[in-house]
Amino acid sequence: MPYKRQNSPFWWISYKQADGKYVRRSAGTEDYSAARAIEQKERSRAWREKELGVNPPRTFEEVMIEYLRHASQHQRSFETTQYRVKALRAHFAGTVMNDLAGQDIREYSNKRLEGGASMATVNRELAALSAAINWCNIEREWQLPNPVKGRTLKESEGRVRWITRAETEALCRAARKQRNGEMLEDFVRLAVNTGCRREEMLGLEWRRVDLAGRLLILEGKHTKAGKRRSIPLNEGAYDALRNRLAYRSSHCPNSPWVFARRNGERAESIRAGFESACADAGISDFRIHDLRHTCAAWLVSAGVSLMEVRDLLGHSTIQMTERYAHLAPARVRNAVAVLDNPVSHSRYTEDPEHQGGISLKLVKH
Repeated sequence: MPYKRQNSPFWWISYKQADGKYVRRSAGTEDYSAARAIEQKERSRAWREKELGVNPPRTFEEVMIEYLRHASQHQRSFETTQYRVKALRAHFAGTVMNDLAGQDIREYSNKRLEGGASMATVNRELAALSAAINWCNIEREWQLPNPVKGRTLKESEGRVRWITRAETEALCRAARKQRNGEMLEDFVRLAVNTGCRREEMLGLEWRRVDLAGRLLILEGKHTKAGKRRSIPLNEGAYDALRNRLAYRSSHCPNSPWVFARRNGERAESIRAGFESACADAGISDFRIHDLRHTCAAWLVSAGVSLMEVRDLLGHSTIQMTERYAHLAPARVRNAVAVLDNPVSHSRYTEDPEHQGGISLKLVKH
């Protein structure tokens, strides 16, 4: 029978699976009758699987409800997952997942592309579908096919849009004229000098700012990759934070947030002011995330190694950072410069002093 647990508004159910494992989980409803019906359904399903060897049909909705219930408690990007599932549901609603085939995946991809979605967007949506199927197969042992594997689309190289230092100064001048302009300018300057993501900065608390040691501390729960990261502060970033500290002292001394409103609450969005500032500065096709690209572009152009840039930006793989490799022409220039000088050719030559009679020597021509 359904029962209640502390700190949960929902009824909980219990039943034994076909493999003999005992399950206790939330029914996801506050209605006792509905919870009891769900429990009876699960017990009936388990009996059919055990006694009749039946693999019952699983609809798209069943799979996603199970997966989202888990994701809501364990995913930092749960809202993004919900958004992707919404797109999937428009196509797969009512689909029996036991019969899902490669043709269904191709039809979905084609339909989304025809509707204007990018290949990257389609791949992220299919990744959510694949993750849901895999989770149900592992945790619920539903034995569903997963035809997503091997059918993702080939994406073009990631977008890299950045601005020059002169354009950045023009953007900051335009930002100062906006509502809450001082905060917007400090946001821009901190972004281009640290490479932090938007949420990493808007969610930044003073307790994680070490002005004496000139460091920002980002805990794993604050970063996209889930890894702790320390970011050194140069003069540009340091000055921006000192401006925010002066603002806090004057208007909201008890606020824990670096980017706070006058009432001490965290600034949730700066998009409107940012877009207006870009328009006033004559900068087109430029998004908030491109401030991060700008930081990376400046670093690579100045000769900083891709490995160092990867560590600073917190990329999970070096492949993410290699998008900026074309901005380091000095490496290629040094390579081709060798052609202007006498070249050292390597070849095999006889060397009686070598035990095998053959050694690799450098012979200049």
